[in-house]
Amino acid sequence: MCAQQAFFFLIMIIITCGSMKNYIDVLRDMVFISLLLFTISCKQDSSITTFQMTTDKIRVDGKMDESAWQNAEWRPIDQAWLGAGYSAEDFSGRYKVLWDKDRLYVIAEIIDDTLVDIHADGLDRYWDDDCLEVFIDVDASGGDHQYNYNAFAYHIALDGKVVDMDVDSLPHYYSHVTNARTQNGNMTTWELAIQPHDDTFVRNKPYDKVELSPGRNIGFAIAYCDNDHSKEREHFVGSIAVEGEDKNRGWIDAGIFEKVKLVK
Repeated sequence: MCAQQAFFFLIMIIITCGSMKNYIDVLRDMVFISLLLFTISCKQDSSITTFQMTTDKIRVDGKMDESAWQNAEWRPIDQAWLGAGYSAEDFSGRYKVLWDKDRLYVIAEIIDDTLVDIHADGLDRYWDDDCLEVFIDVDASGGDHQYNYNAFAYHIALDGKVVDMDVDSLPHYYSHVTNARTQNGNMTTWELAIQPHDDTFVRNKPYDKVELSPGRNIGFAIAYCDNDHSKEREHFVGSIAVEGEDKNRGWIDAGIFEKVKLVK
């Protein structure tokens, strides 16, 4: 029951009360329930993930020099979607997100002791090379997006190429994501600028861009494909917990993405 429904319900009880004692008792109960509902509402609001707007001009160079990045919150990439356990030396990750009306900006810091790119063809088993994957549902509508543009699952390879599936059920390169990558020992810093697109997008045709604004909800997740010289990736680690045995559903089901609010 929402707060408005509870309030209306209690008012109706007051109207039908037959005595002053009952009237006072109901008022007391109304105050108690209102405070309880307010507390629950506050807890729900505080648990909503938010991405902060930036007024800085973000240069995509993998250096994170802009002051806005210093104020953005680090969030973990620590949920095992595929593969057995791993050590912190083998993999650990975290990310930040900012936005303006034209783009989402992502910084991801990945510690990985081995970087692998064994598929010369960037459209062939790209998920089995080391790559960053970013999932975006620009209207937080959820649902299937395997071979449509209800949402996007951008795979960003070590060479900067960006791949997702198309309505023809085949992978293609996309220019939606500008990216840069820097290396310092075992730490790779990825910086991305992502142009938001919705389900009206058609590849290789003119497109009306989506503008972001405060208060908008989007679906978002980020993950990393980790391969240490195997035929297939050994680990797939994401930013959100996925229920059930099959956790590798982000490239199909936007319903598993985290709902995020864009704020000033």
